Amino acid sequence: MARTAVRPRSSEPDRPRVGHASLTATASPEPSRYDKRLREILQRATEVFCEKGFAAASIRDISRASGTSLAGLYYYFESKDHLLFLVQQEAFSTLIAGLEGKLQGITDPEQAIRVFVSNHLEHFVANRKQAQVLSHESDTLKEPYQREIATLKRQYYRRCLALVEQLQQKRRLPRMNPRLAVLSLFGMMNWIYTWYNPAVDGDWKEMAHQMTSIFLQGVIGGFQDAPPERSPNL
Repeated sequence: MARTAVRPRSSEPDRPRVGHASLTATASPEPSRYDKRLREILQRATEVFCEKGFAAASIRDISRASGTSLAGLYYYFESKDHLLFLVQQEAFSTLIAGLEGKLQGITDPEQAIRVFVSNHLEHFVANRKQAQVLSHESDTLKEPYQREIATLKRQYYRRCLALVEQLQQKRRLPRMNPRLAVLSLFGMMNWIYTWYNPAVDGDWKEMAHQMTSIFLQGVIGGFQDAPPERSPNL
């Protein structure tokens, strides 16, 4: 992970010496002033990237949106690419940390999948602009940033895959393709930023219940039955 160059400023809050490690800490009851300000900047940057797209957005746009001078912004990141990396890193780190906390003590795979879906939808219903940026700019980052984000994505995907494989074993669903099931679930969840309407679709809890029920009833009901008979050749 790239280290952020240290530019001491008496008017800025103390920041961690090791890049942005404190931002991704899973449990920080009292975030530092640096972390709070960085999160504010990332939120404003997300809004700018969502509105203009990464290529068209400028650091000056983010400076205006965040109310921070150009020099002050570079206290928190090295470049526009680094800023996009931090936006994506915070999103996936927050998702994973929240999920692991909620899964503590849960051993039933069906309940665990419900928690996974609820955690995902709770986050992205509240952060739809972030979801759009993650989707539209998924291939924008260059190395080494792209590799680090790919590692987080893979960790998140494999966590879901493990839950579905546990479900497959418990329910005895040998015909189910866990990879296809997981990718189908992500396909159902990841596009909510394009269509979600709380007046029609309910809150995230209701939507999580509906989506999880569709998924579980589909994989359980669809694969517990005997394989369909092939039509005889005429």
